[in-house]
Amino acid sequence: MGKKSLVSIITEGIQEKKGTDIVVMDLRKIEGSICNYFVIAQGGSPSQVEAIVESIGEFASKAGEKPTHVVGLESCQWVAMDYTDVMVHVFLPDVREYYDLEHLWEDAKLKKIANLD
Repeated sequence: MGKKSLVSIITEGIQEKKGTDIVVMDLRKIEGSICNYFVIAQGGSPSQVEAIVESIGEFASKAGEKPTHVVGLESCQWVAMDYTDVMVHVFLPDVREYYDLEHLWEDAKLKKIANLD
């Protein structure tokens, strides 16, 4: 596969705006899953969450990908971006902790991506 995966492109978009605690959940072996991957990250404030979401959109758009849906931009506490095979969730830390998506699918393979300094 010569080109970068959408997951890698999304991850770069998150890191560009200093999003942290990125987790990639591989849902391909999960029965009834709505997509192949979840990419979960967080920003420290609603404005950072919004900046991360915009950055993901720019990076993905350069690769020819557009989300089919984006929800949560009103409050920027939890923004979900639907790229069909990849769902992106950008949270504020307390909202992320509350919903705890990483543990909803315990069978999913989780890959934690180190924070950039």
